[in-house]
Amino acid sequence: MKNGVLQTGALKVALLYVGAVIGAGFASGQEILQFFGVYGAKGIWGVALATVLFAYLGAVIQSTAVHLRASSYREVLNYLLGRRLGRIMDLVSIGMLVAGLGIMLAGSGAVFQEQFGLPAGAGVLVLAAFVCVVIYSGLNGLLAVNAVLVPLKIILVVVVCLLALLVGGGGSEVIEEAVTERTVVGSWLVSAFLYVSYNMVVPVAVLSSLGCHLNRQQAIRGAVAGGLALGVAASIVTLAVVTFFSDLALYEVPMLFLAGIVHPAVRTIISVVIWMAVFTTAIANAHGLASRWALPGTTRYRVVGVSATLLVVPLAFIDFSFLIGFFYPLFGYAGLILILALLVRPLSRFFVAGRENHV
Repeated sequence: MKNGVLQTGALKVALLYVGAVIGAGFASGQEILQFFGVYGAKGIWGVALATVLFAYLGAVIQSTAVHLRASSYREVLNYLLGRRLGRIMDLVSIGMLVAGLGIMLAGSGAVFQEQFGLPAGAGVLVLAAFVCVVIYSGLNGLLAVNAVLVPLKIILVVVVCLLALLVGGGGSEVIEEAVTERTVVGSWLVSAFLYVSYNMVVPVAVLSSLGCHLNRQQAIRGAVAGGLALGVAASIVTLAVVTFFSDLALYEVPMLFLAGIVHPAVRTIISVVIWMAVFTTAIANAHGLASRWALPGTTRYRVVGVSATLLVVPLAFIDFSFLIGFFYPLFGYAGLILILALLVRPLSRFFVAGRENHV
């Protein structure tokens, strides 16, 4: 297995990174609308900053994980934050991964009910079953699913946005100052940091587990490529959201509005894309939890991953929008601690090394 990862390590790292970040919120367009679209043209600057942060922070995580030959995020957290704060962040991360898994299961139920006219419970149970199958197959299954679904969902989302811009003939007048009551915060700058912050916990858990499978060059290239891919996709979605802002601002799923501009049938395709995004994020959460206690592919890994998935099923029957509204802000502010450590740690090592060289 180790050699298989090494052969195409950079690509697989990039796909895992993107798959961990692009969940239902991104694929639906709602995340982009709230964090960037509401700022009009200035939102593009927010996306640019987020892209730089995703690329840099991903590279720091992977470089640290490879340096430690890590198999779980706990080793990386202890290194970045110290044992005491690392232990606290470990507990926070476990809570966030559990909550995130429950939210993704709830999201599957919402998609089944609202888009396909099926019982929400069916959506929850179908996704739980799929996640259990992938976790049971170990790291191979995780890599295989991401290798297929991540490129597919990015391509479909980007193509729909580009076609909407082309077919819609520019849509509404581009809004230069679109700040409304829907803004997450009052500044695109702070919004960019918060967006990256709450989106980094799952990637940290997933990317850290690859530290013992990759060399440093592959790890960093993959992380930077993943960060740039996230930025390109977010930029195109933001451009479409800003262009049609006055029309789609009140939509719960802005991507469905953009898909409708292209063709009514495309709305069904986007619904499937949203579910795929839920799926890849759910398995990333489950993998993060399982790899916290065991190496992928081991019996303990399977038991932890499958058990965690089944145990959070009751949480998934709570209202999807309530779960997002309650947990996501907490994710963002808790993640700021991790973001700060990822930004400061490499700089502190640089200054310490410089001081030692002068002695």
